[in-house]
Amino acid sequence: MSRPLVYEAERWRDIAWHVLGVRSRRASRTVVAVVRLMELAQVEARFGTDGVDTVLTQLAHRITPQLAPRERIGYAGNGTLMLLLPDTATRRVKSRLDRIGRQISAARLTVGTEQLSVTPAIGWASAEERTGHKTTGSERTGTDELDALVERAEHAAGVAAQHLDLTPRNWASTTHVPRRKLLPGILRTPLQTAATLAIGLLLPFLVLAEFGKAGVDLVAPAYVAVCLALVLTALVIRWETYCALDPQRPPKEPAAPYPPASAIIAAYLPNEADTIIETIQRVLAVDYPAPLQVVLAYNTPRRLPVEDELRRLAAADPRLVVLNVPYSHSKAQNINAALSAVTGEFVGVFDADHHPDANAFRRAWRWLSHGADVVQGHCVIRNGHESPVARMVAVEFESIYAVSHPGRTQLHGFGLFGGSNGFWRTSALRETRMRGEMLTEDIDSSIRALLAGKKVVTDPALLSRELAPTTLGALWNQRMRWAQGWFQVSLRHLPAVLRSSTLTTKNKIGLLYLLGWREIYPWISLQIFPLLAFIAWHDGAHAIEWDISIFVLASLFTLSVGPAQVLFAYRLAAPEIRGNRRWFWSYLVVSLFFYTPFKNLIARIAQVKELSGERRWVVTPRTAAVPAAIAGERA
Repeated sequence: MSRPLVYEAERWRDIAWHVLGVRSRRASRTVVAVVRLMELAQVEARFGTDGVDTVLTQLAHRITPQLAPRERIGYAGNGTLMLLLPDTATRRVKSRLDRIGRQISAARLTVGTEQLSVTPAIGWASAEERTGHKTTGSERTGTDELDALVERAEHAAGVAAQHLDLTPRNWASTTHVPRRKLLPGILRTPLQTAATLAIGLLLPFLVLAEFGKAGVDLVAPAYVAVCLALVLTALVIRWETYCALDPQRPPKEPAAPYPPASAIIAAYLPNEADTIIETIQRVLAVDYPAPLQVVLAYNTPRRLPVEDELRRLAAADPRLVVLNVPYSHSKAQNINAALSAVTGEFVGVFDADHHPDANAFRRAWRWLSHGADVVQGHCVIRNGHESPVARMVAVEFESIYAVSHPGRTQLHGFGLFGGSNGFWRTSALRETRMRGEMLTEDIDSSIRALLAGKKVVTDPALLSRELAPTTLGALWNQRMRWAQGWFQVSLRHLPAVLRSSTLTTKNKIGLLYLLGWREIYPWISLQIFPLLAFIAWHDGAHAIEWDISIFVLASLFTLSVGPAQVLFAYRLAAPEIRGNRRWFWSYLVVSLFFYTPFKNLIARIAQVKELSGERRWVVTPRTAAVPAAIAGERA
């Protein structure tokens, strides 16, 4: 007689006790995993215990082929599955549970006449991890050791349930105590800045000097290499810029009728209470011919008056779902939590200050119905009149969303989800999720989607309007997080990109440039200074032939990229930004002499912060935008 797919809790525990009671090396490699099925309580409320049994049976049929003969599934009630994995090496557990979790999440389950999906939150603990930890009363006997393992796995599953990103959590990692910072916060950034200057300027000079003492002249090859690096970077930027003139365009008509759609608005309310009501009203007002659901997923550390207004809006319009995510500490957690409420076939993701165009969902479906999995739109700054910083960012965003993103998509064959004004097939977003430990969860999800074979496209005519930082301090914090987040993604995913059998050669070249070269370049851009300083120190300033130096030629070519990119940004910009011609002239001057070195400095410091384990998410301040006419009067 064949064994059951899912054991009753007591029978599962009997089997687990027997495995752990055998004092052997194999018993010490036993792993217990707890899988919380987050929607099973709702399934039971709607369909009763028969509905739960139906869901468990369908999931068991998917999970069982992943299990070895001695491995067992049990049901503990309350939407919780337990997995017994005897003789399992700890290093293999995460990848195995990751596959199981993704299979569960991707499953389309049938209960009665309805289809539904469930979200697994997986935690696990290994008997190998008992050594080195304080023994509790529940671990004094071999039998009670199972209780300790289950308790640890349940704790880890509780952590996973707060993120809902499909990442299995190990109990040992959830009990990690962060190291105490040795330097006060006020000193860290200045010292990190000094460290980057020492690494980028002083260290190369000393290397040249030491090799020179040994009779090895590195100046000539290093000089040529730096100049070639400057030219190569400029060539790639120019190539992307020209490709932006002919961006991809969506098919004229959708391949299928407009399906139900959803919008997720992720918000941190203390920061975005001034903008959230207007944003919800704008999203609810978009022109879409099929049912449109709007899910506001927010977190807040304290009760706010705007929450009452949000609930009044939800009561007045059944399309609006207001979801407080009490355990959330990140935008990623809010988005993942919102997926449990999403009913649309595709979903637009927006920040709390975004106002999408009226036709945004129609245009997005034209892409998605023809095979795209993700389409990233064009984010336009709507408060450029408020400050010089906001004006600078307004032009920069046109360089990014109207030039760089479309040009990269044409040149390298892939787009990137930018965190907002991005539209996903709901199934693709459920499979990919957002990871709260990543400072740029959007770029992380983009690379993981590409590695999974998803098609990500860019549409510069798919507009949404947002608020820019208005002070240099807010911009510094925002760009520091972005730069450190990009570096995190590079460290985590670049090896997988190079090994990928899914990506094309063209894709890999583009991602190698994006994740590899862009992290190295801020250091390379400094190297001409120690080179010239060494030449002047070693041979005298007269040895630098400024009039015919290849550095001068390379610099002129590199500097010409900035004006060209600004010109193309002006030509391709959103109409309301292109109408402010003076903004582009001022951006050209500021970027040449300040903003480009400023961003390179941030990139270098961000790498030092990441490698030293310092990770901070500083929220960008949001206030309602000042109308352009009023801003003009104030100016």
